[in-house]
Amino acid sequence: MAEEEELFDLIIPPGVPRSVIRDIIGKYDVELVERSERMYFANMDGDTRDLLAFRGRRDVIEKVEKEMFDLIREFIGEE
Repeated sequence: MAEEEELFDLIIPPGVPRSVIRDIIGKYDVELVERSERMYFANMDGDTRDLLAFRGRRDVIEKVEKEMFDLIREFIGEE
């Protein structure tokens, strides 16, 4: 990835299987990064959590998002 390109992050939802993350990193030109995000659901009222994200070009991240959710659906048996 070139330094001058604008990069986008796709937050990986907690609980995504490592196999899904590994498959995506092996297939796409993305980097696995850590992001601190404030959470506002359940009993978390603005608590900061360290989350994983895929970082890459917008066109690649859009493909990664679709594939990640397809792989998750397959993993849990919805397809």
